[in-house]
Formats: sequence, structure tokens, C-alpha cells
Amino acid sequence: MKYQHSLASPRSLALYILLAMCLLLQGAAHAAAPFAGTSAPGFYRFMLGGFEITALNDGTLELPVDQFLTNTTPQKTNEVLAAHYLESPLETSYNAFLINTGGKLILIDTGAGNIFGPRLGKLAANMSASGYTPSQVDEIYITHMHADHIGGLTTDGKMNFSNAIIRANRTELDYWLSEASMAKAPEGNRGDQKGTYRRAMTIMAPYIKAGRIRPFDGEEELTPGIRAYQSAGHTPGHVGYMIESQGNRLMVVGDIIHVAAIQFQDPTVSVAFDSDSKQAEKERIKEFTSIADGKILFAAAHVPFPGLGRLRAKQHGFQWFPVNYSAGNNNVTSLK
Repeated sequence: MKYQHSLASPRSLALYILLAMCLLLQGAAHAAAPFAGTSAPGFYRFMLGGFEITALNDGTLELPVDQFLTNTTPQKTNEVLAAHYLESPLETSYNAFLINTGGKLILIDTGAGNIFGPRLGKLAANMSASGYTPSQVDEIYITHMHADHIGGLTTDGKMNFSNAIIRANRTELDYWLSEASMAKAPEGNRGDQKGTYRRAMTIMAPYIKAGRIRPFDGEEELTPGIRAYQSAGHTPGHVGYMIESQGNRLMVVGDIIHVAAIQFQDPTVSVAFDSDSKQAEKERIKEFTSIADGKILFAAAHVPFPGLGRLRAKQHGFQWFPVNYSAGNNNVTSLK
């Protein structure tokens, strides 16, 4: 009796060759798939007591931080960045925060809109991806009137938040909407320069015309559970917001912090576009100390997205602890 291995069969051999060719072609097809080139929508949601908070990313922008940080040197800035595996220009987040109190939908800041190019202006799309739309927003609380915080209010002179009331510190409004102050300012688009005034006036104009601006004075509870507090320095009427629900607190600190890798460990470092850098430095140290001592969760516009974390005081400066990511119904205030 003669034994013949199945591979010796011409028909079996042909089948194996065909199978091998199919596998090769399948692999080649996968390798030829185009790069996606985009990330997931930028929103992060958690519960703060009975309030639902959604962090929204407006995008990122590379900033030459070694050129605009003050009370330090470009060399020192680059050394500290390198120790964190970073470099200048530094890709920087632009964040805003949406609060659903159960009775109102409130947005803190609006991102830059279309003012600084296509890498920003994603807030409305990310809000929609998170399950909300701009037309649902009842009130918008402004930390200050630099364009990267109010630019998302309008597009081509039209209101993006058609049903919202805008709340801002009266000192801040009076400062940036003053023709007399603009006339005294130097040319340029950063800090206290003419371009900053022009942008603020243009952005706010349709809301002023529609009667949708409601100024507040000093420290004031704007709605149950959300209180504005004075945080002047970065701009004359810069404010932060303390949000509290069921004993849980969140501080939305605005622009007291721009570069997490540097200013947490050395809060004496400021930015060139502060209105009053010395006052801004004092306010930064005061608020960082309050956050650390009170173990308060805080949110910041330019800390890497989602811009949330806690601080611990060290002998010199502070240590930053970003929130731990959760894909579920995360109550990030549960740890005391």
C-alpha cells in the first residue's frame, strides 16, 4: 500500500496557494489604509455633588512660552520644559467648563472661536459631541475678556449662543469696552494693547445690542452654588468662580496659570500679557495655597485637557495632581 501526503495533491496545493495569496492581499489592504489624522472629541464629564460638569476643549495651540514668561529666563524655561519632556513652542490647551445645575446650563468661558486659526474654535463641535448645543446654554460666565476666552461668543458678528445671558465683572467690562483706554494703549494684539480692546468690543457688540449683558460687582453669587470671586492681576477685572454642590467644591481659576510644568513649581513666574504681573503673582500664590490647604478640585483654561486637578504645597512651590481618568460616571470629589 502506497502512502501519499495530502500536500502532494495538486488540488490541495492549489488551495493552499490561493489561501496564502488572500492573506497577503488582506495584509496589503490594511497597510494601505490612510492615516485618520484626528483625535476623539474633546470633552470630559464628571459629577460634582448634584451638578454635572463637562470640561470642553476648544483645541490646542503651540505657544513660544520661552519668549513670554517673565521673572525667569528663556534658558531656565527651556531647561524646566526639557525636564518634563517638553519644549517651546509648547502645545497648550484652551479649555472651557459647562455646568448643568439641574435648573440651568452655564458655560464658563467660550474659547477662541475662529480668531487664532483652525486648531482652535472646536468648542461648539465638542459641546455637541457631549450631548448639548450652544442654543441650550442659559448663561455664560466670563473670567476675563482676552480673545481666547470670549472669541467663541460670536462668528462673523453673529451670536453663537442665541439664548444666553452674558455675565462679566463690571470692572472688566468697563476696562475693555472703553474707547478712552484703547486710545492710550500701545499698538499690538497681546495684553493691554489696542488689538485686545478692538477684539473685545467687536465680540461683545451683538450681545450688547441684544441687551444680553448682565454685569456683576465684586464677589457675588450668580446662581445658587456658583459664586464669582475677585482674582485681579492678569486683567483688572479678572475673576474666578467657586462652584459648590452637596459639600463638594470646584474652583475655576481662569488665567492665573498658563504653563503647568513651570508655574506650579515656581508660581513667581508670570506672563508678559498680565495687566499687573506683581498682583497676578500674589493672586496665583494665594489661590494655589487655598487650593492646596482646602484640598479643592480646580479647573484651568490652559492646563492640559481636561484641565482638572489638585495641588499639594511643597517647600518651594506646589505639586500638581491631574484627575485620574474615568470612562464612567465619575465623582472626582470623592477623595478628601
